[in-house]
Amino acid sequence: MPSTPWTRLDTSTRAIAVIGVSVMGRRICIMWVAAEPSVILCEKPEASYDGAVDYINNKGAQAGKLGAKPSELRVTASLEEAAGNAWMAIEAISEKLEIKIEILGQVDKVASDSVITRNSSSLKTSEMIVKTEKTYRICNGHYYMPPEQVYYEVMSCGHTDPDVFPFLMEKAAMAGFRPVYAKVDSTGLVFNRIWASIKWEVLLVLAEGFSDGQTGDEMFKGWFKAVKGSCQTMNTVGLDTVYNIEVIFVQQRGLDPTAGGWLNYVDKGNLGVKGGKGLLG
Repeated sequence: MPSTPWTRLDTSTRAIAVIGVSVMGRRICIMWVAAEPSVILCEKPEASYDGAVDYINNKGAQAGKLGAKPSELRVTASLEEAAGNAWMAIEAISEKLEIKIEILGQVDKVASDSVITRNSSSLKTSEMIVKTEKTYRICNGHYYMPPEQVYYEVMSCGHTDPDVFPFLMEKAAMAGFRPVYAKVDSTGLVFNRIWASIKWEVLLVLAEGFSDGQTGDEMFKGWFKAVKGSCQTMNTVGLDTVYNIEVIFVQQRGLDPTAGGWLNYVDKGNLGVKGGKGLLG
C-alpha cells in the first residue's frame, strides 16, 4: 500500500468520541472511560441520552477491575465538539447503511487527525466510505457486549494504513479489550460469521413453530455449558438490531428471508432488553 499521511498519535491529553448512545454506544463508553483521559458522548438531540450517563457512571466497577480511576465523561450534541480533536472517533449508531454513510462523511470532515472507527457486525466499512476523503485513517472497530464480552475486532476499509491496526489493538488491550485482527474485507467479522449460522437456525426453529425459545435456550446452555442461551443473547442485543443485521445478511449472502421476516413481525414493541420479553415471551 502507498504511504499515507497517518502517523501514530499522542493520546495522553486527547479524548475519545463515541457517536451514538445506543445499547452498544453506552457499553463501549464503560470500557474506554476507565482507560482514557476523557470520553465525549455525542448524540442529537441531547434529550435522547435517556439515562446513558447514569448507566455508564454506575458501571464504575469496571474501572476498578482495570485499576484505574474513571475519567471525565462529557456529553454534547455537536459532532465537531466531540470529534474535532479526539484521537479516536467511534461511530456506534444503528445498523443502517445510509445513516452510517452520512455520519462517517460528517466525522471525516470535522475530525482533525483522528482515527475513525465504526462499529458494525455485518456492514463492510468499504461500503461506507463514499462520502469520505481520508480513508487511510478509517476502519471497522467492532465491539460485542462489553464489559461482559470484551473481544474487539478490527478490519480494514480497503485503504486503511496498516500501522493503524497495531496502534488500535495496543490501545484497546490497555482498556481491557481482547483485540482480534480480521485479515480481509468481509460481511460479518470473525465470530459474527460463526454466530450468524447459529442465530439463523434458531430463528427458523421459532418461525416454523418447531420449538420455543425457552426450550432452545435450555438445550443450548446444557450442550455448550453456556451461561446464556441463543435467544437470551439476541434479547440482550435487542431484536431491532438483530433484525437489521439479518436483513443485511439476506441481501449480501443470498440467505432465505423467512427467519428475518418473522423476526420483524415479533419485534415490534417486544425487543428484549429494550422492552418486552423478546424471544422468551
